[in-house]
Amino acid sequence: MKIAIIGLGYVGLPLAHAFSFQYKVIGYDINTQRINSLKSLNDKTLELTSEQVKECIDNQMVFSSDAESVRECNIFIVTVPTPITESRDPDLTPLEDACLMVGKYLKPEDIVIFESTVYPGATEEFCVPILVRESGLKFNIDFFCGYSPERINPGDKKHTVKKIIKVTSGSNDFAAKKINELYASIIDAGTYLAPSIKIAEAAKVIENTQRDINIAFINELAILFNKLNIDTKEVLDAASTKWNFLDFRPGLVGGHCIGVDPYYLTYKSQMVNHIPEIILAGRKLNDSMGTYIASRAVKILINKNIAVKDAKILILGITFKENCPDIRNSKVIDIFEELKDYGCKVSISDCHADEEEVKKYFKIDLIKNPKIHDYDLIILAVSHDEYRTISIGDEQLLFDVKSISAKYTERL
Repeated sequence: MKIAIIGLGYVGLPLAHAFSFQYKVIGYDINTQRINSLKSLNDKTLELTSEQVKECIDNQMVFSSDAESVRECNIFIVTVPTPITESRDPDLTPLEDACLMVGKYLKPEDIVIFESTVYPGATEEFCVPILVRESGLKFNIDFFCGYSPERINPGDKKHTVKKIIKVTSGSNDFAAKKINELYASIIDAGTYLAPSIKIAEAAKVIENTQRDINIAFINELAILFNKLNIDTKEVLDAASTKWNFLDFRPGLVGGHCIGVDPYYLTYKSQMVNHIPEIILAGRKLNDSMGTYIASRAVKILINKNIAVKDAKILILGITFKENCPDIRNSKVIDIFEELKDYGCKVSISDCHADEEEVKKYFKIDLIKNPKIHDYDLIILAVSHDEYRTISIGDEQLLFDVKSISAKYTERL
């Protein structure tokens, strides 16, 4: 077998690395700069170390931005992003482009496996027709498909690709068996063969939707407990002593999974005339947390008799989660924009984010090595390990959104 991994981001690259020890692998990405960085042993996502990228090369894996490089492959694994549009509908453009490319190189007996998060039915209803049209081949006769949802947790060095149970599925019994055997050959944690592609798709999209709803509930409690003058963290610490309590914590919900995947499910839900009230309510509440945190910050200033207009505020963290450089769909920007509207002078610092990417996507210049004591208020927005021991003076104001600092003025 010769495997093509289409898309070398947070999902594709670790997967390609795992496969490279046993199979011939072509790692393809349209981003030439990304390919050149990997050839220089630099993974900007930090999912692989330089040594691990070198292992890919030592294993004869090829990094390429030339579509022709996948021509001889007979297994195609698509790991491109599936974002949402401004109107919060699924944006399947990257998936469509991947299918158009793969379709040109499909041969009889080839298998195409999708890992990108989609709504139930997308593989067979959206992707397969493109592959059929571009290749001229017959589905489930000449070529086959499967779906194996990605479960990568960016920045998590414990739950890596080989250590997470892999859900697999195929378009018929033959494909399902082949695909399951393929993943079982590299996944130490084992595999779970789902009965159908739709079930595998649905399982993936509800994983993050479930987390989104649970976090929304805790965020609502945090808002309520603040009004009741009760410390949310202390309540959760007490409640979590029960064996079956689900220990979710309040905060911002961004990123390319939890803040996006529910919209794929609501999109499909509305197509069959069902209004997903709980899912949409959870999304609405979580999307409003940036504005809520900004309003809490303004109240801190007012309570300390500090003028809101021109108040100097430093936000620590711009990535969507801790110990990770990923800024996609970060909700920290909502805090920044809201405080700017109040007339505050707001700066952001982040020890993990790429300065050029932040400048490109948010039009913000990150502050390097900020002088903490120069600011009227510090907002600890992302729980990078480096911020857990932040040193502040007795009179310094710290709004600890993540509840990780021992010394704080208020926390969420």
